Amino acid sequence: MLTRRSFQSLRCIAATIVIVFLIGCFLAIGRITKEESKQDEQFKVHQAALKDSLKIQQQAIELKDKLKAFEEARIDRKHDQHMDNNNIIFPIPKLENKLPPVPGIKPLPDAKLNKFNISAVPLPNYNVHIFYYPWYGNPKFDGRYVHWNHDRLKHWDKKIASKFSTEGHVPPDDVGASFYPALGSYSSRDPYVIDQHMQQMRIAGTGVLVLSWYPPNKYDDAGLPSDDLVPLLLNACHKYDLKLAFHSEPYKNRTELTFLNDLRYIVDTYGNHPALYKYHHKGVDLPLVYLYDSYLTSPRAWARILKKNTPMSIRNTNYDAVIIGLFVEQKHNTELFTGGFDGFYTYFASNLFTFGSHWNNWKFLSTTAKRNSMIFIPSVGPGYDDVAVRPWNAKNTQERRNGEYYKNAFTAAMNYSPPIISITSFNEWHEGTQIESAVPKHTGKVKYLDYRPNKSNYYLDLTRQLVDKFSGWKR
Repeated sequence: MLTRRSFQSLRCIAATIVIVFLIGCFLAIGRITKEESKQDEQFKVHQAALKDSLKIQQQAIELKDKLKAFEEARIDRKHDQHMDNNNIIFPIPKLENKLPPVPGIKPLPDAKLNKFNISAVPLPNYNVHIFYYPWYGNPKFDGRYVHWNHDRLKHWDKKIASKFSTEGHVPPDDVGASFYPALGSYSSRDPYVIDQHMQQMRIAGTGVLVLSWYPPNKYDDAGLPSDDLVPLLLNACHKYDLKLAFHSEPYKNRTELTFLNDLRYIVDTYGNHPALYKYHHKGVDLPLVYLYDSYLTSPRAWARILKKNTPMSIRNTNYDAVIIGLFVEQKHNTELFTGGFDGFYTYFASNLFTFGSHWNNWKFLSTTAKRNSMIFIPSVGPGYDDVAVRPWNAKNTQERRNGEYYKNAFTAAMNYSPPIISITSFNEWHEGTQIESAVPKHTGKVKYLDYRPNKSNYYLDLTRQLVDKFSGWKR
């Protein structure tokens, strides 16, 4: 039996335990609060350092641009200067054919392209965007072949990989594509090629060239830096009443903060060019940027720059833009919204390849976009065939069927009345999604696919028909 004294002792012990426990909790909370304060202070220091770094980088870019402009003006004062809204834009070079003839092939045999009259072609539809790749090179312009000599990629499964060659292609007759371009194994730097591409896009009726882009001194594994091509492409677009938007490609260690740096560079360097595409969104005209493989960075990280009222937010600043993320998996419907994206696109031209590219899922994507006040941009294409670079991927091939696949894709997209339709692609030859003119070609080792029984420019004309149909679609 407990005595009164022993009962009092137990009460004292219990009180002591409670007091010790409370003191421990107080100390733990203090340590946590101190650590969070330290982290907040470190984040603020990092932000300040980043701002200083961006400012210094921008000053360096501006100085470099001024020096480059001065040198170009000194070397060649004969270039015509084009004025728009009292702003001098980059000089447009004289465009001439610098490509050597390809044996047995007449470049661009169609009379529409050889005798191009821009006044006879209807204006393009700026709600139809087309993905464009500036990564091709040849010895005449680049010192070597670039991308045309693409390797055959190795499958990740060793058993499957052992069945296929990984040997690279050997241009000019053997290129990393299932079709052969009418312009041959061209260089994206050739002014003549650029001019021909602009003509083809005008014939197709596509209004916005979506440029595959890496920031200065960065490039894909098989390519070369190409940011220096942007002024030439912008000027060429302006000449043909086209617009240019950026398709930001992933690179090593890309984060939301490096992308912020990229966006600042785009706006500061090219933002005043009249050919830069701007989309009217929520009452404001803003540059539109596609962000490929956006899912590689977490939604929480993207929200730091894409959501309002965050320290590094682009919203309501000089760097505000319409940012379009890539929708691949079903879970991206919430992740893109959480990350603060303005909309999403599906990119892949192969139906069934991903959840996002599956035409039957576009009702879900359209509903998701409307519910969250986002922009849904379905991507369509004339077909898909990448076995020249992924010989083990034949299961994802989509045959063109003389344009029927393309027509079905466009119809599937128009059924949901999207504000924009994107086309994959103008010239992604590796994956066989191009609408660029192609010609029949048969060498000793390779027989290429072609557009027969139709002409080499068939998919340009078909695109124009589909664009016109979209333009008149009741919404």
